Amino acid sequence: MAKLPHSVLRIAIDTGGTFTDCVWVEGGILRTLKVFSTPDDPSRAISEALRKIGTGMDVAVLHGTTVGTNALLQRKGARVALVTTAGFEDVIEIGRQARPRLYDFFFDRIEPLVARELRFGVRERVDSEGKILEQPSHDELAHLRDAVRDAKPDAIAIALLFSFANPANEAAVASALAELGKPFSVSHRILPEFREYERTSTVVVNAYLQPLMQGYLEKLAQRVRELHPQGLKPASLVDAGGTAEAVPSRPSTKKSAPHIFVMQSSGGITALESAAREPVRTVLSGPAGGLVGASAMAARGGFHKILSCDMGGTSTDVALVEGGARPGGQSEVAGFPVSVPMLDIHTVGAGGGSLARFDAGGALLVGPESAGADPGPICYGRGMQPTVTDANLLLGRLRPNRFLGGEFTLDLERTQRITKEWLRDQHSKLTLEQFAAGVVRVVNANMERALRVVSIERGYDPREFALVAFGGAGGLHACELAEALAIPTVIIPARPGALSAFGILVSDVVKDYSRTVLWRLAGKVPLRELQSEFRKLEQAAQKQFQDEHWRGALHYERSLDLRYRGQGYELNIPAGGDLSERFHVEHQRRYGYHHAGREIELVTLRLRARMAAPRLNIGRATAVGKSSRRIAAVEHDAVIFAGKALATPVYERGDLRPGQSLNGPAVVTEYSATTVIPPGQRFCVGQAENLIIDVGGKRGR
Repeated sequence: MAKLPHSVLRIAIDTGGTFTDCVWVEGGILRTLKVFSTPDDPSRAISEALRKIGTGMDVAVLHGTTVGTNALLQRKGARVALVTTAGFEDVIEIGRQARPRLYDFFFDRIEPLVARELRFGVRERVDSEGKILEQPSHDELAHLRDAVRDAKPDAIAIALLFSFANPANEAAVASALAELGKPFSVSHRILPEFREYERTSTVVVNAYLQPLMQGYLEKLAQRVRELHPQGLKPASLVDAGGTAEAVPSRPSTKKSAPHIFVMQSSGGITALESAAREPVRTVLSGPAGGLVGASAMAARGGFHKILSCDMGGTSTDVALVEGGARPGGQSEVAGFPVSVPMLDIHTVGAGGGSLARFDAGGALLVGPESAGADPGPICYGRGMQPTVTDANLLLGRLRPNRFLGGEFTLDLERTQRITKEWLRDQHSKLTLEQFAAGVVRVVNANMERALRVVSIERGYDPREFALVAFGGAGGLHACELAEALAIPTVIIPARPGALSAFGILVSDVVKDYSRTVLWRLAGKVPLRELQSEFRKLEQAAQKQFQDEHWRGALHYERSLDLRYRGQGYELNIPAGGDLSERFHVEHQRRYGYHHAGREIELVTLRLRARMAAPRLNIGRATAVGKSSRRIAAVEHDAVIFAGKALATPVYERGDLRPGQSLNGPAVVTEYSATTVIPPGQRFCVGQAENLIIDVGGKRGR
């Protein structure tokens, strides 16, 4: 592969369940590579990808990782000791009174990440105003240190009551335990906010992931170092135009250390050291990259209100974007509250590798169990149970010889044979085509339900949005989903199977800061105090960016969490203007009512510090205008739609010219994904290289 002289190659790499996706810009062209993931050690797949891309120049790796997510899902994190205020050791087990299933009194609660014998109480107390009522004594701290040492934890989590109001006691505990030499997470540094259960849970999750993430990132750095022993120059992330933004001012102090940056769940990248120190901010790393990429590609085409649908190998991530991807503050991962900022993404177990099965009553179910990368779908050569990918192949929607640009051939004969045997073992009388169509309908219903959660259930009308579908399997199902929800337009971005990696490539450097204040507004906003608190957060941001040696202009986004006095939930409102009036309007939109005369509380201040990423010099497609020249299909074959086999042209996406419309049915293949357009729908390539599909305005259920 050709190298760019006197330059540094910025490569975005997203590790997923089945494939590891790489995106980089070379000679003004956005290039893509997919390699099979290595779940036992994701860094092996990354190393393999970097070897294929080439090793003759410096690289900067921007990485979206699933290591933290998988560790939580599989309960393979560290042995954690929790230190909290005496009497509150069981907060993480008591949790909230809300049950996962309201009328099921026999459900099994999720076991806490910290066993009872690893929870330690320290005698101290700070009141809600930040006044210290009791300090931990020297003897108390010495006894605590000995007890924690004897427990032999891998990491330590510290979360004291009201430490967000005054961190002095918590800092004293952290100082006393520092000599144990264990990674530790401190709540006033990670999440200086109220709600002790959510704060404690977040800090515990961070500690639970710290040793694993640190080890993984060190291994990744070592693999990259072996490929690029020359290290990197200080100006390695400056773009071709010389824009000095989001650039480390000097290389890492470690010998020959490569530059590795990690995608955060909030939609921005951070330095490797920050990700290792606060891995809780990376648990939705890959999906966040996808949402950033979807928003960016849709905006290039003039679409600013979108529903995104990222269908990969193991799951589907959906989200709603109106004017830009924004993080929320309350999320749950693997059943554990995580309150650091995350993009508002809803995930369901519906992916290309989702397994089909019949329940005891004979009903067809799909997912959430997945074949993953190993053994994978039947058509990949090792799987033995049918998946969504196998169903699409049986329906003719996936083309066996055009998968990954022809580099990998799907085994249709094996899929037909093993699926027939499996159906016979299940005592099913369905034909292959009936079974495959049923699998697609079921998985579509699961994804449609998820899209309703982020739109209709939150007061948005999906008919006012465009559906941006991506991931390796998104284009196979997008048009049917849009038809079911009456969404008028479907957008399939360029290189949809690697859009998460593209989103990582274009992401800014982002850090989020917050502080709970619990002020009653009483009709008047305390502007002086508000400005003072925001300046403190900005000073903390400036210091952290300087400590990590970034250089460039910092941009701040201020927002506030507001609620009516007595409520137990808040709405986030951008700072400025008439806060009370804007809060009433947002409350009306979200919940269908508001109380104009009711007292409002200002709960938490939030600051997002952003440093712009270097601009990508990517050429844009240009419209060809009217042309009578027909676009030639690369093949024709039977594809099953609504139970009928229709002669369907198959197009190579690279042959489609901007501005020229075609009619469905059609199958559009490309290196990273396949798109299926049903009969009666029209499609064309827009100027931003997006594939635009007119669904026809049909009304859904």
